[in-house]
Amino acid sequence: RGHECPHDHRRTRTRSPDGRWQAFVRDHNLWLRAAEGGAEQQLSHDGRADDRYGSPPAWSPDSRWLAAMRAEPAQEHTVTLVESSPRDQVQPRIHTFDYLKPGDRVAVPRPQLFEVATQRQVPLDDALYAEPWSTDSLRWAPDSSRFTFVFNQRGHQVFRVLAVDPLSGEVRPLVEETSPTFICYSSKYHLTWLDARGELLWMSERDGWNHLYLLDAATGAVKRQLTQGPWAVRDVQRVDAEAGQVYFSAGGYDADQDPYYVHYFRVDLDTGALTRLTSGDGTHDLRWSPDRATYLDTWSRVDLPPRVELRRAVDGALISELAAADASALLATGWRAPERFVAPGRDGETPIHGVIIRPTNWTAEGSYPVIEDIYAGPQAAFVPKGWAEHYSMMELAELGFVVVKIDGMGTNYRSKAFHDVAWRNLADAGFPDRIAWLRAAAAADPSLDLGRVGLYGGSAGGQNALGGLLLHPDFYGVAVADCGCHDNRMDKIWWNEQWMGWPVDEHYAANSNVTLAPRLAGKLLLTVGELDRNVDPASTMQVVDALIRADKDFDLIVFPGAGHGAGGSAYGRRRMFDFFVRHLHGVEPRGR
Repeated sequence: RGHECPHDHRRTRTRSPDGRWQAFVRDHNLWLRAAEGGAEQQLSHDGRADDRYGSPPAWSPDSRWLAAMRAEPAQEHTVTLVESSPRDQVQPRIHTFDYLKPGDRVAVPRPQLFEVATQRQVPLDDALYAEPWSTDSLRWAPDSSRFTFVFNQRGHQVFRVLAVDPLSGEVRPLVEETSPTFICYSSKYHLTWLDARGELLWMSERDGWNHLYLLDAATGAVKRQLTQGPWAVRDVQRVDAEAGQVYFSAGGYDADQDPYYVHYFRVDLDTGALTRLTSGDGTHDLRWSPDRATYLDTWSRVDLPPRVELRRAVDGALISELAAADASALLATGWRAPERFVAPGRDGETPIHGVIIRPTNWTAEGSYPVIEDIYAGPQAAFVPKGWAEHYSMMELAELGFVVVKIDGMGTNYRSKAFHDVAWRNLADAGFPDRIAWLRAAAAADPSLDLGRVGLYGGSAGGQNALGGLLLHPDFYGVAVADCGCHDNRMDKIWWNEQWMGWPVDEHYAANSNVTLAPRLAGKLLLTVGELDRNVDPASTMQVVDALIRADKDFDLIVFPGAGHGAGGSAYGRRRMFDFFVRHLHGVEPRGR
């Protein structure tokens, strides 16, 4: 959203509800063609190549009005990659593609309104939707009294649903969200119009937690906060407008359970009555019967094999436990399940959740280096919650390491305050919480040797892995960073502006691993694919340049012909394993 240019849809035809007209775009302008006779009329005259009509317009139900978007296209930002070793020729090959980065000029769409019979354009004041990241979702009310659209202001601190009166051209805010940090539009946005009820369903963090609200569609006033409390709605699964019910997933409802476990609920629009559909202490997944009278609830934990229950939809009551997986044969092989561990974070209060993975030959009397698999991207949370017979971290653990994964502050699915730690602060990466958690884990289990700690990650995790050495060299001593977005000015526009803000300011440089590179201490392995189209590989090479200029020792592997995540290849993982064995165990890997 927000960076795609509308195109000149010469062949797109949108028929009016009364069947009399077809609307289409020609030469960047909006035209009408009579369904009978085919006579054409040019409706707009202000479209041009650099400010053009594109997406199919929206007819009012009474066919009197036509709303359309006119947009200035985004700039082009060409990224060039060199394929050094193509398999079909000797000489290198050049690849180019368009890739917007933070601060680039995005598309600027604005709604336009026309009265069809008079071919009159109704002037609209754009003051409430200036500087857009996105302006979309044109929609007419069933009675043609207005149209609405959704506006996300660039910088993601203002988010509005705007309503336009076609008779007067007045634009007014129907719903408005503001934040001094960021509005998480990418994973916490939901809007369902309930026309028959004159209402709309809205998702918001306005009270500090992600919850559902029932709003008056005419005024935007809150009629009922449907969910509330120190827990977070994760996703709206289904809106049954006829029954007046909303099905959704959430986390943190049970104070005695992991707040990341996904549970399911139903809420009544008229009363706000909440019906639990899941309850077992684990993370859940539902599969509904065709008539939606019953459902299968499959749930598990990393240390509890899946269970399958048949439940009744009307009240969530258990009908029968159908299956409970038996892991005894697996455990008999020496396999060890990940261990859940919780400890207070940087504030000494907020529970931080993670898992500990030990080698199968672990003994309490031993001493084991600790390696963290890190990914601190604010878009989600990353510690595994459900059962699996294999986690990739187990492979590394078998080399005599204790491997951990932690969700620190700044990641998603908790409170707004928990998430806001990431704001203009991606270098923080939750490190104060991770370090507090690891110290608590070592206090509970002295076999964890915090004198030998490493970390690894890819993409945002690559940025985090290197950040550990740059910002906390007294704790982390070895890092492997793959395909890192080491400078947030170099990476994709949506992800980085969402958390680092816009315009691009001094916070970007302050959080950059390039800026921080002279602080490097410890052992570092950088890996990158030369054809990475997700994160510009120049981001890694700029770190390399900064490290060389700072006269720092490090290792580098560039993967010819490879894309994003090349460090996860068989060769990349073998080199990572060897790197940790060499620098945390202090021995040279055998056979190398």
